[in-house]
Amino acid sequence: MEILYNSTRDDKVSVTASQAILKGLADDGGLFVPNSIPKLDVSVKELSAMSYQQIAYEVMKLFLTDFTEDELKNCIEKAYDSKFDTKEIAPLVKEDGAYFLELFHGPTIAFKDMALSILPHLLITSAKKNNVKNDIVILTATSGDTGKAALAGFADVPGTKIIVFYPKNGVSPIQEKQMVTQRGDNTFVVGINGNFDDAQTGVKKMFNDKELAKKLDDRGYQFSSANSINIGRLVPQIVYYVYSYAKLVADGQIKDGDSINVVVPTGNFGNILAAYYAKNMGININKLICASNENKVLFDFFGTGVYDRNRDFILTSSPSMDILISSNLERLIYRIAGNDADANKELMNALSKEGKYEITDSMKKELADFVGGFCDEAKTAATIKDLYSKTGYVIDTHTAVAAGVYKDYVAKTSDNTPTVIASTASPFKFTRSVMEAVDGKYASMTDFELIDELASIAKRDVPQAIEDIRSAPVRHDTVCDVDKMQEVVENILK
Repeated sequence: MEILYNSTRDDKVSVTASQAILKGLADDGGLFVPNSIPKLDVSVKELSAMSYQQIAYEVMKLFLTDFTEDELKNCIEKAYDSKFDTKEIAPLVKEDGAYFLELFHGPTIAFKDMALSILPHLLITSAKKNNVKNDIVILTATSGDTGKAALAGFADVPGTKIIVFYPKNGVSPIQEKQMVTQRGDNTFVVGINGNFDDAQTGVKKMFNDKELAKKLDDRGYQFSSANSINIGRLVPQIVYYVYSYAKLVADGQIKDGDSINVVVPTGNFGNILAAYYAKNMGININKLICASNENKVLFDFFGTGVYDRNRDFILTSSPSMDILISSNLERLIYRIAGNDADANKELMNALSKEGKYEITDSMKKELADFVGGFCDEAKTAATIKDLYSKTGYVIDTHTAVAAGVYKDYVAKTSDNTPTVIASTASPFKFTRSVMEAVDGKYASMTDFELIDELASIAKRDVPQAIEDIRSAPVRHDTVCDVDKMQEVVENILK
């Protein structure tokens, strides 16, 4: 069955998977969604005997129906290879009664590698399929992890350039060092004097600027996105939720047909949306537990049906979730509105103009599978310390938000359904926050002293991604105000 992609803001827009990947964002500002969510056509028993790469093919072939088998398998083979430091790609680790799905074994030690390792290959294949002659300019905003993973994925890929904007004072020191030391003649990194939402809004504005698009086209360029708004990011993320269920069955932890819960720390909503899509494909996920940090706009939404970004923006120790405009939520809103683009567009216009919207009672009923929770800074640190004290297992701050929310959920509901927690980053990426949570005595150490100490107490090797930046020179030092973002892009592209 052919799957086409519609814009969430215009039902009449319909494109192929490769066209949706190329465009990133629809011309009307909407996000591309599949016109239906396909059901898995292989059994869980069959999936449980497969490798990560094989499961990736079984999932992605159903969404990317205009890719040939050879094209898709070639993309998968190039993505999930020795750049990951474990053959399993995404190991499941059982600790303290939950299963931590480690999504940080890729080249930049964060879950964004799971999708951004394959996106460049999907994009280049899509360009060839659609006879694109222009160079592709990847324009993206990052709250910390997407930027480095996208830069690593697209570095020196022929026919592409990548420009990443990040909040200058809104990412961890390790995250910033990873980005500003990035090699590759086609890579550009720009700090902005603002927060992630400012960066994301500025990027979306450039995508929607028809005059800028013409100017680019005249010079042989066209924009595409590496953010989770690109369907080429979302589809690969579905894979690891299907994989985790199949792995639990293969390891005898659950039986085929048993239900599981999934806890996802998220700010932009893409990662938990992927779990929702996996559930709709036939994976028996009971509750989708959405874990927020102190920027708890999603927690409030699931509790009230009101999405309201009119609040203080809080810088936390889990910066990749410091987001008040959850772009991917629009895909869910469109679906629970009955795939009604006009209804969705009205809500998104309200968000743009007034900073808030409220869904209807019938839409609220469609959210029964979701549970919202949030974890403040003190509890995040306490969760890291508690898990380490009990088990010796060290988690990063984002994973700790999820683990803290899960603990509260079980205490409140007594729901002991086997649970997968999406572990979205290596603790080495947020070493200072992690080590100071473990013991205040580490506060006086330098960042790289802390890295070596973390390796010692966690009994793990320092990831290559960290070793690579110890003495790497800064290559990108541009900083601009939000209103100068387009000017910077035009200067880069001359």
